Amino acid sequence: MALSIQQSQDYKGNGYWGWSVWLDGTPEELDSVDQVMWILDPTFHNPVRYVSDRATNFRIETFTWGKFKLYGTVMHRDGHQTKLNHDLVLLYPDGTPSLV
Repeated sequence: MALSIQQSQDYKGNGYWGWSVWLDGTPEELDSVDQVMWILDPTFHNPVRYVSDRATNFRIETFTWGKFKLYGTVMHRDGHQTKLNHDLVLLYPDGTPSLV
């Protein structure tokens, strides 16, 4: 199994969603990760965020009003890097996707 980005999302109302992303992979793959540099849309305060918490699978959580592509640079303990990206999916409670 290769490392991948997974997400959750929850519509909060008034066009805002709470969401989180994290790494998914085998325990061995996740144990090889030192930290992840998450790159969010430039409209975010501090759009570049570093997470080194293996216990949460390098999770970040925040809020947004619109969808965007986010990037993760996985920095492995042996020095190599893996670049990943993910299109954030935001759904209304009825399952309809956000168009923004």
